[in-house]
Amino acid sequence: MDTFVEALIRQGHVDPSQVKEAESLVRKDKTLANTLVQLGYCTDKQVAQAMAECFKMQYVDLDDLTIDQHVLELIPEAMARENNVMPVEESIAEGYSYTNENSTLVLAIDDPSRVDLMDSFRFILNRRLSFVVAGSQAITEAINQYYRQSEGESMDTFIHEMTDTDIDFSYVSSDVATEEDELEARSPAARVVDLMIREALQAGASDIHVEPFGDRVRVRYRIDGICIERSDLPKRIHSSVISRIMVLASMDITNKRTPSDGRIRTQVGDKPMDLRVSVVPSSHGLSCVMRLLDRDSINVGIQQLGMSEKDFTRFTELTRRPSGIILVTGPTGSGKTTTLYSAMKSLNTPQRKIITAEDPVEYNLPGVNQVEVNRATGLDFTAIIRSMLRQAPNVILVGEMRDRETAQMGVQAAQTGHLVLSTLHTNDAPSAVSRLTDLGIPKYIVSSSVIAVMAQRLVKTICAKCKVPHMPSSHAIRSSGLSEQECNESKFAIGKGCSYCGRTGYRGRIGIYELMQFNSEIRATIDSGASFSELRGAAIRGGMTTLFQDGMQKAAKGITTIEEIHRVAHDRTAEIEGVAV
Repeated sequence: MDTFVEALIRQGHVDPSQVKEAESLVRKDKTLANTLVQLGYCTDKQVAQAMAECFKMQYVDLDDLTIDQHVLELIPEAMARENNVMPVEESIAEGYSYTNENSTLVLAIDDPSRVDLMDSFRFILNRRLSFVVAGSQAITEAINQYYRQSEGESMDTFIHEMTDTDIDFSYVSSDVATEEDELEARSPAARVVDLMIREALQAGASDIHVEPFGDRVRVRYRIDGICIERSDLPKRIHSSVISRIMVLASMDITNKRTPSDGRIRTQVGDKPMDLRVSVVPSSHGLSCVMRLLDRDSINVGIQQLGMSEKDFTRFTELTRRPSGIILVTGPTGSGKTTTLYSAMKSLNTPQRKIITAEDPVEYNLPGVNQVEVNRATGLDFTAIIRSMLRQAPNVILVGEMRDRETAQMGVQAAQTGHLVLSTLHTNDAPSAVSRLTDLGIPKYIVSSSVIAVMAQRLVKTICAKCKVPHMPSSHAIRSSGLSEQECNESKFAIGKGCSYCGRTGYRGRIGIYELMQFNSEIRATIDSGASFSELRGAAIRGGMTTLFQDGMQKAAKGITTIEEIHRVAHDRTAEIEGVAV
């Protein structure tokens, strides 16, 4: 087989002396093909045609093609630009319906000898791929044309531009920098921060992570609970980007040695946004996390959070009681705050006085008296609750019962005629009982004060734009614990992946719940010191649907998938005593 150079010589595009000269001038960051083109001995197109001939592959002229938007969405810009690869078209086998298995994505590459690159794409994309050859410059120009056209300025295009700039950012952190210097240096940093926030919001992210390492600055967005990597920032702009964030958050930019927190209030388009900022020093510089607080997220009703009709009715009735403790449990990031805020929103009427003790106050609720913990001044949860009781509230929200004193004050408030809403970090509803006793609350006080515990998780929902019917395997259905009737009436589905969901098949999250409403059997079980499994059995007999069961019912309705429920919740049927299974 001829090499592409031999093909070029045979076709009369170059002669051996020109090839020899080019070989002597090849630099570490350039190839022989690039050098021949730069010297003007042949064109980008002629090199690509020669490579296609010697590797027996198809050559395509990208200038003659119109690439559809949906094809561009199959390959992220960062991946296309980093590897100089351009998606060309997506074909479907004749007689087949569209699925990833039945379609083939055609990618244009500039070097068909890169077998490792082609194998990497097959592994990463996990789908049928076909490769054609196009000129290196033609691919770069196509990436610039199509991706910028489809997305406008993005993190990828901006960072690509930054690699060729000569701006020195080192003085941004200097104490002697002039105002003009800082404005000049922070202008690109301001664009980076603005693009990060805008892009994260468009992607539905809950957090932005800017993490410095030895040779790079990693940017990640947490989308639907999963951290997704974005383009790395150039190391040299890390300091100015962090400084820009700290300035926006009204933080002290000279503090490089201790953790600090701040808050950014901004607007993206017509949408007001709050960002909670945390900066901590790491071995390679300041690491920053910005949490996006979407004010619209607390404007949804409780039922829209994903509660079943049965749980919604019971929970609503419980929140209308005049006294007692209602606990919402789950790990960090499981949506507990959103649930409590939605409950408060429904309770917030002129006839009720509501006071909260929060650390920190994340959302402002008109008509609600919100108090933020400030330990530096001695204003902790206990002190706030003690002061609350003197103001005759109807409803008290305590951000978290994290210690004995706070739990005792919450119990005292409930026993003196107040409705107390709070959170605990436990895996499920019955575990809240042992958590409270671990905090020093006697069992008989727990059973008489608490009226309900609701555990919750957030699961990813199937993308509405690429949702298609899908029947799980027989093993998956057996593992779901669904009844035969539920399976027969099911509407199982999956997301095939699209640009709207970032090719994941999921977009957004919804809650799954288990609501343990205290009744006489549960109180007697607690007072007797029975085991966890006996308490869980009593809760199920009392009408509690477990997290796993609630999740599988949502999977059967086509809201999420069986795999997602297994990832987030566990079937604990085997731990339950006294319940027929």
